[in-house]
Amino acid sequence: MSAGTNVTQGTSPGLDAGALPEHAQVVIVGGGVIGSSIAYHLTKLGWRDVVLLERRQLTAGTTWHAAGLITSAGCATETMLWMARYTRDLCASIEAETGQATGFRPIGHLSLATTPGRLEALRREAAFARGYGVDNQELSAREFGELWPQARTDDVLAAFYVADEGRVNPVDLTMAYAKGARMGGARILEGVTVIGFRTARGRVTGVVTDRGAIQTECVVNATGIWARQVGALAGVSVPLQAAEHYYLITDTVEWASPDLPVIEEPDRHGYYREEGGGILVGLFEPVAGPWSLDSMPGEVAFASLPPDWERVGPYLARAMDRIPALHEAGVRTMFCGPESFTLDIGPLLGEAPELGGFFVAAGMNSLGILLSGGVGSLMARWIVDGVPPVDVTGLGIDRTQLFETSRRFRADRTVEQLGALFADAAWPNWHPRTARNVRRSVIHDRLVAAGAHFAVSSGWEYPEWFAVDGAPPEIVLGWGRDGSFALQAAEHRAVREAVGMLDVSLMAKFLVQGRDAEAVLNRICANDVAVPVGRVVYTQWLNERGGIEADLTVTRLGEERFLAVVTDLVHRRIAPWIERHAPEGAHVTVTDVTSGTTLLTVQGPRSRELLQRLTSADLSNDAFPYLTAREIDVHYARVLAMRVTYVGELGWELHIPAEFSLTVYDALMEAGADLGYRNVGLGAMNSLRLEKAYRDYGLDIDNTDTPLDVGLGFAVAWDKPGGFIGREALLARRHAGPPRRRLAQFLLEDPEPLL
Repeated sequence: MSAGTNVTQGTSPGLDAGALPEHAQVVIVGGGVIGSSIAYHLTKLGWRDVVLLERRQLTAGTTWHAAGLITSAGCATETMLWMARYTRDLCASIEAETGQATGFRPIGHLSLATTPGRLEALRREAAFARGYGVDNQELSAREFGELWPQARTDDVLAAFYVADEGRVNPVDLTMAYAKGARMGGARILEGVTVIGFRTARGRVTGVVTDRGAIQTECVVNATGIWARQVGALAGVSVPLQAAEHYYLITDTVEWASPDLPVIEEPDRHGYYREEGGGILVGLFEPVAGPWSLDSMPGEVAFASLPPDWERVGPYLARAMDRIPALHEAGVRTMFCGPESFTLDIGPLLGEAPELGGFFVAAGMNSLGILLSGGVGSLMARWIVDGVPPVDVTGLGIDRTQLFETSRRFRADRTVEQLGALFADAAWPNWHPRTARNVRRSVIHDRLVAAGAHFAVSSGWEYPEWFAVDGAPPEIVLGWGRDGSFALQAAEHRAVREAVGMLDVSLMAKFLVQGRDAEAVLNRICANDVAVPVGRVVYTQWLNERGGIEADLTVTRLGEERFLAVVTDLVHRRIAPWIERHAPEGAHVTVTDVTSGTTLLTVQGPRSRELLQRLTSADLSNDAFPYLTAREIDVHYARVLAMRVTYVGELGWELHIPAEFSLTVYDALMEAGADLGYRNVGLGAMNSLRLEKAYRDYGLDIDNTDTPLDVGLGFAVAWDKPGGFIGREALLARRHAGPPRRRLAQFLLEDPEPLL
């Protein structure tokens, strides 16, 4: 335990005293606002056999010291906005339902813009929110000053005001959830420590505590800053890290009214609200302090940490400059408490890929109070229905990577996460600066020498664009065209007019083998993969509601051998999905071969001419048709070549054994010199695929979309023997008539960026 940490031990009067039940339909571990909300929402769906276990007392982890802001600010996705607004509405209604006050006060919320870039970002955010019914108004500096007379306004370009948002009491809200859960039949047991889990055949079967064991087929890890340790007890990776989180409360100031709206100012990394007659100034400093990297102290409850004045002092002083009178006010409290942050600043939700029936709801990145109602509803529906009711592509725990739990990665990445969450992550061209160069393709150094500018996804360094013939352009975070636009445009034209090479080694690749491989895959795939050897099949994997869980190609390499290629976003979803949907006793194995091959894709009207110079294979249309695959020689190497494209041009994917990768890359460079050959980054690939209306999973399509909604009905084999997962739901959609929503493509006449 860190020096200076304050600890309160013991338990409150037992909410449900007595022995542990022998069995429960679901066991929730963790009695903070998230666990209590999940218990409440499960009972609202009719589940009564719900047990919540809390090691100390409800709210004892991080819930008790939360600031309790209720705001849609920063909610840049439909799911995040829905969760925030759902919580806001529930804060008001649950009081009437349970008789337990929540302390919700809709005093209004203000977001400040003091730079042109921030002004554009907040205008976009406001327009997005208004599209979902949130009345987000743009105010002038004068109008802002009328709402907050003590605030400095001379540098304010605009303020964005949502009148029906504000604040809530975190402890009271948690108690309302808990009371509602008990009213619905749930049992809440305090003073119970989970020390292990029981499993069988890849699924959780029980929870072991210091007071006995509970049989269950469903567990929810909602333990907040302890979630990584609790997950490890079950062999589940939960990559999050506690960090120091600060706020200051001043002595009483006569002008501090409880009706003052909450202020958030991203570029000062601060937020402000009234607290007990003083003003609370909270920080999301751009250089944060990870706390307790090795393991979270199990005995800590209601913890406060010694402040690091040297580190946070300058940020706090700058934040207080927004309200100059605060510099003259005394300090009542300088609070530092632990809060959990994830390595991509998105919550970790859903069923763990390692263990069936083991759900995670953690890593709220200091937004636990704000998201509590939405997370509780989402998780309850996910558990009861088997599928999430909203888009979770950016929230599902299976998007994470195993290396992210390493001590060094957590230590390095967490430093920037608070500031990124509050400010920099608003920009579409922002990428993490810390903990980089984790995963690099074999040809990485060649790409560096060629002028590559790298971005990162799933730890992979991938080339976004290439600077040629000079120094790289300056990149400014924002929504406009940055200095790389002309370079990406040239790469785009090279693929359309000549030939380009893209390194897409970050794509996940799996060998699926065995005598039952065809049957298992054909049940999972919406398209028909019972095809001749050498055929490439474009398909989707669907859930029981017909929603898309993966968008991929499946290539038949042999009678009992297939290769699945899919976006890195769902890398950890693939093997568990196959294993959990394979019948008992099925003879099928899944092998992750991502790291063993380099995946180069050669695309453009002159791609055949280039490759033909390096191979003895016949690449003509008749000999090598579209959507076929075969092993060919390329220079000195034997590679698996697939005639497939993600940019809408003639081209081949080359799956190259790692040890031959440099040889093949160098040969392509040399042979293509007179053909207009160019290295191409994934920025240009994105514009190329958009022109052709090719979908990108996680951006254009997600788990709530069916193939019919997004124009992929052509990839559905409706009548194949045995059907496929989601077929009945998809048929019902088809028989209901035209989709209520449809993914459409637009051509903008104005060449300037509008969206």
